[in-house]
Parts: sequence; C-alpha cells; structure tokens
Amino acid sequence: MTSLTTFYLSGIIGKEVFDADGKVIGVIRDLLVFAVPSGQNDPGQQMVTGVKLRIKKDSRIYSFKTFRIIKTREVLNVSCSELIEIEKEESENGLLLVENILDRQIVDLNGRKLVRVNDVRLVTLPAGTFAIAVDIGIEGLLRRIGIAIPIKRFLTLFNISIPAKFILWDDVQAIDFSNLNIKLSKSYAKLHTLHPSDIADILEDLGKKSSMSVFSALDEEKAADVLEELEPHAQVHILENLPVDKAADVLEKMPADEVADILEEMEDEKAELLLKEMDMESSQEVRELLEYPDNSVGSLMSTDFISFMPGTSVGDVIEELRAKKPEPSELYNLFVTEKNDELIGTFNLRDLVIADPKSMVGDIMKKEPVFLFDNQKVQDIAELVSKYNLLAVPVVDNNEQLQGMVVVDDVVEDLITARRTKKR
Repeated sequence: MTSLTTFYLSGIIGKEVFDADGKVIGVIRDLLVFAVPSGQNDPGQQMVTGVKLRIKKDSRIYSFKTFRIIKTREVLNVSCSELIEIEKEESENGLLLVENILDRQIVDLNGRKLVRVNDVRLVTLPAGTFAIAVDIGIEGLLRRIGIAIPIKRFLTLFNISIPAKFILWDDVQAIDFSNLNIKLSKSYAKLHTLHPSDIADILEDLGKKSSMSVFSALDEEKAADVLEELEPHAQVHILENLPVDKAADVLEKMPADEVADILEEMEDEKAELLLKEMDMESSQEVRELLEYPDNSVGSLMSTDFISFMPGTSVGDVIEELRAKKPEPSELYNLFVTEKNDELIGTFNLRDLVIADPKSMVGDIMKKEPVFLFDNQKVQDIAELVSKYNLLAVPVVDNNEQLQGMVVVDDVVEDLITARRTKKR
C-alpha cells in the first residue's frame, strides 16, 4: 500500500477476509502488534505483524504481510494473498490488541491517571501498519456498537459535537493484563518513569489483584518510595500480600519512622513476622520507635539524620555529604554532637556553603539549639516549628542526647490546624 489509511480496531474486528477469487477465507478476531526498535519507524512504533483469523472453528495467527486493507467511503475491505502462520515464539513476544488492550485500564503517562481503552486507532503507511493511539472517549464506545455516525449527524443539528479523546501510544502504558505471556518487566517499563506519588495514586485506583502485579514489578528502591506515598489501608494490603522476604526488603529501604507507622496499622503477629525478617539494625530502629506512646514526639521523629563533631572541618563535611548522598529531608538541619551524642549545636546548608572549607563545624554552628524532648506531646511540635520557622527540629532524650529529628513535612497538617485555631 502506498497511501495513508487510518482505521479503528473496532472497524476491522469481525471483518471477513477474502482471497484473490473473492471467496471468504475467515473472520478477523484480533491484531498482533510488535514494538519496532526506536529509530526505524516512528508512528507509535507498534507495528501490526499478525492477524488472528478464525477459519471455521479454528483460530490461528497469520503474518500480516500478505493482508491488504482498502478503505472505500469509510468501509474497510480486507483481502489476503496467502496464509502464512506465525511461529508461536513470535506471537508470544507481541501484543494482541483486543485481548490485552481493548477495554483494559491503562496509564496516561502525561495525565498520570488511569483510563479505559474504548478503541485503538491504526494507520497504514508505506513502511507498514501501526497502532498510533488509543481512544478513551465516548465516541469510541459509540463506534463499537455501530451508532457513532448517526449520533454525530443528529447532534450536528444542534451544533453539538462529541469531543475526541485520544492518547498517543507513546503516552500510555497498559497495566491490567490477563495474558501471562506478557512479561512484567517489559509491560511496565514506562510505568517506572512516573513519580512515586503518581504510581501510588494509580495503585489505589486499581483492583487488588492488578495493584499487586504492578507493585511486585517495581524494584525495591522504587517500591519503597511508592509504599511511603500510599494510604495506610493500601500499605497494609500490599505488605500482607507480598512474600515476607520481599516485604521486609522493601521496608529496609524506607525511613524507620515510616515503617513504624505502617506496622502500627497491622496485626501484631504480622508486624512481628516482618520485623524478624528485616536486618537487625533496621529492625531495632523500628522497635525503638514503636515503644514510644502514640501522642509523643518520639513516635513521629525520624532516626535518619546527620551529625558531626565540632572539630570536623567544613571541607570534610562537604566530602562526607557527597559520599552519603542523603535524602533532601536529612539536609533540612545538620547537627553537632559531643562524643556521648549530646546535642550542642546546629547548622544549615547556607552556613556550610559560605564558610571557609578549612574552618571547623564548631565555628559555624548555632549554639544553644532549639530542640524537643522525645517524651513531649505531639502538640508541642507545631508551636515550636511555627515560632522559629524551622524545617526540622532535633529530638533529644532526658540527657539531651540526640535521638532523631521531626521533619516539618510530617506535621504540616498539625501546623495548618494550629494556625486556623489562632486566627479564630
């Protein structure tokens, strides 16, 4: 074929295929697409390579190379010069559009949301036939049941149009599969590019079975980031349905305070099982946090913080931070302690950047730092953070030994409530 022909999956499924003599060979049941390597052909890069054809009571997949689609006045006619059956291995590496895409939930990578596929748009070029977009609009549904054209004609009498809703193939990622031949690592490749909070939103909209499939396909680092963003009930569901060793590996990648919050929502026996499976150091940190009463500062503090001795040079601090690559929240406030972990000062990144690399931490630190005791009430956090405009507050025990820090992100709701109360 030398001219461009656009058509829809719904328009070709169920079509009879004719041979050179005009006799019916069979009926089209599905189209097989295969991802073309980047740089060869670009319209969606999902080339149609096969046709699932029902001949009498038998359905098989044949090479698309011998098929010809002609579009005349919006009517599709399909012919085939020769039936060449595709090898099983080749068909398993492809994607059947009706079986795996139509009516399935997909991720709109641009919109970061779940949508449902009502139809698939294809185009035939000299280089081949490609799936280029999915139709997620009402028109796609009307087209499926064969009433799109009369409905659109009727609506034009009232100057009403049905808005088209397409998503280019490159901007979607199918995630609700029933075909076990499709490998998760391949199917969810694009999903990994999303922000953890976007993936969390998608998981919460999915059914339990599909959400587990998607989460299980994430690597441990990504899974930990996503788990932090989920609602408590979703966190518990995920952990209870993962193998214990896999769940423990993910929890080890998370901040201890986040893990403690999740385990508090679980049954004691299941929480203990996970704690025993985690490595000793991570497990011990979480156990210590779980011992704090719910309404205490200690129950909210993070044990991931960075501290230095007063005799450490600014240059050495910078080198250590480069080596550790800490999380952004760990840099909200940096602490200075004596050998017995007694808190004696704080400094921030600005203090560090403008200081002479040869100067000592003790020279740039703010003495007599503001802090919270681990046994103080949670309500005290909001007042202190508001008063001193802090991003993170050090937490000490009764001996003023540094135990952790409370990050403003964790108490933002309390801060908002406190400010509303003051205004009243």
